[in-house]
Amino acid sequence: MSNARLPPVPEPPSPGPQGLLREIRHVRPLPPGRLGFSLRAALAMGIPVLAGWLAGDTAAGMMATIGGFTALYCGDRPYAARAIALAAVALGFAVAVMFGLWLQPHAWAILPALALMAMFATWLCNAMRIGPAGAYLFVLACAASTAIPADHLPPWQAGLLVLGGGMGAWLLHTVGILLHPRKPERRAVLAAARAVAAAISADANGHPRARRRAAQALYDSWQMLVGFQPIPARPNGELARLRGINRELHQTFAASHDPDLPAERRAQLLRHAIQLGEEVQQEAIRRPRTLPAGTVPHGYPRSWTLLREGLAPGSNPRRQLLRIGIACLAAGLVAGALELERAYWAVAAALLMLHQGLTWPRTLQRSLERTLGTLAGLALAGAILWLHPTGPWLALAVMALQFTIEMVVVRNYALAVVFITSAALTIASGGQAVDDIPGMLLARGVDTVIGCACALLAFRLLPPRANARTVASEIGQCLLAIRRVCPHLERGEVTTPQARIDRRDLQHRSFLLEQALDQALDGSAEERRSASEHWPAVAACQRLVYRVLAACWDLEREAEAEAPAPDASTLPQAPADDPGSMAAAVEALSSLSRAWIHGEPPPRLPHALPPLFAGDLGDLHRFLRQKLRAS
Repeated sequence: MSNARLPPVPEPPSPGPQGLLREIRHVRPLPPGRLGFSLRAALAMGIPVLAGWLAGDTAAGMMATIGGFTALYCGDRPYAARAIALAAVALGFAVAVMFGLWLQPHAWAILPALALMAMFATWLCNAMRIGPAGAYLFVLACAASTAIPADHLPPWQAGLLVLGGGMGAWLLHTVGILLHPRKPERRAVLAAARAVAAAISADANGHPRARRRAAQALYDSWQMLVGFQPIPARPNGELARLRGINRELHQTFAASHDPDLPAERRAQLLRHAIQLGEEVQQEAIRRPRTLPAGTVPHGYPRSWTLLREGLAPGSNPRRQLLRIGIACLAAGLVAGALELERAYWAVAAALLMLHQGLTWPRTLQRSLERTLGTLAGLALAGAILWLHPTGPWLALAVMALQFTIEMVVVRNYALAVVFITSAALTIASGGQAVDDIPGMLLARGVDTVIGCACALLAFRLLPPRANARTVASEIGQCLLAIRRVCPHLERGEVTTPQARIDRRDLQHRSFLLEQALDQALDGSAEERRSASEHWPAVAACQRLVYRVLAACWDLEREAEAEAPAPDASTLPQAPADDPGSMAAAVEALSSLSRAWIHGEPPPRLPHALPPLFAGDLGDLHRFLRQKLRAS
């Protein structure tokens, strides 16, 4: 395999103390639209408190703020899909609170129930892609409900209060449809245009990362334009216009994959990507776009597919669920043994470290950020509890804390935890005076340390599978996904429903391969060494994936333009004098995928491979044989 054709090996993050401290201090730029999101979240948390005070029952208003957490989810989805998802989230919070209240008399069942709920909520939220808050707040709501003195409040009434707070957040998050009905979609397409322009203009060192970001941005934007659209698009409407622009962006991105592309042609593609991005921002333009039937790609795989992947035997998502169960049980048992009041804080802290499926360096960094931020935030929380704001002052305090959290959390998590701790303890007080403030603060600090320590221990006991075999298996799965696309290429029918599904699944498999490589680079020294050794094979496989996807876009564009038959020397159709060449490619992909998955010597490749496949399949074949021979 020629090293001249390979991009540099990705650099793993620095796992040492200096690297961790540097990451903790790092301040990221504020993403667009964050101010509006933060204001909506603050109002969603403050309005229930104010309503409860006006009704003469501040405790009920504080209970309703749990539903206000609905405002933290799905803020980037299109409005119609957002309305459906937020209604489900609000209902989920109400059910979680009612379940927690029902658990109160059954003290023996609280800890195992919370551990099982943490695993179930993580599995469901990750498959539904509902956002970074994920399963954590649902489990926290349920856990807090197990300790709320609510003898006077039936579970159904508490559920209605939470649902009312959730509906308030629902209104705040969907009212924007009256002013800018397609703003989320335009923002996603604009991000894709900028990522494609960055990928086209990237140099050799930065190209793999830029290409990956562009592919992910296009993938996400198609989900916004297709997968998150419960209402069909109107012909020649704004959604159809954005789909047309996004399709041109994808074709531009596909055309830029040729490493021998002339500089003039590359500059032309870059100008076109920039022009398309400018067109997205010009809301007044209504250029009619009638897309041919079958030309709209799919978005993410269906949630049922992701749910199955989350429970696949031996998969990292399944190991993540087991890790969460172990950490939550251990944190609850340790906190209970120390007779800490409201030991559920330890369970919540353990879940918070693990529910996003971060790598070991990121989990360690997040644990340090959580611990340091909590210890600093206890001082601010103590001051607020000592001042004991009531009525509108309490609502104002909750709103100010939540607004600050949402503005800061995307920039520096450790700083945000200072305000997260203060907000959580203020809400947990229920608007009542706290008799033993120092004791409460000490217990919360100990809970956090216990939860983070149990999460780190569970991670080390059950780490993700991120070794050479994992990477090799993902390469084999990518080759199988390419094989499923080959018949569509051979027939020149790349826009049928099944072809769209197979192309989407191929893109999904390529992302899973990159995730496996990233996890290995973030793992132990041995895993990093193994990942570095497998980098040539990963690069060859990824190159083949993008070339096959680009060939599909080429065929689609030429079919739409009614161009003459493509040149067999450059595109994947079987040459006229060798009708078996695509069949040979299918045979080679099948045998080579089995060899990579099972770690067995690959059979000899056929001679009549199309030019699209010959180079990269030859590289993968030689690499595997050399690796097996060396071992």
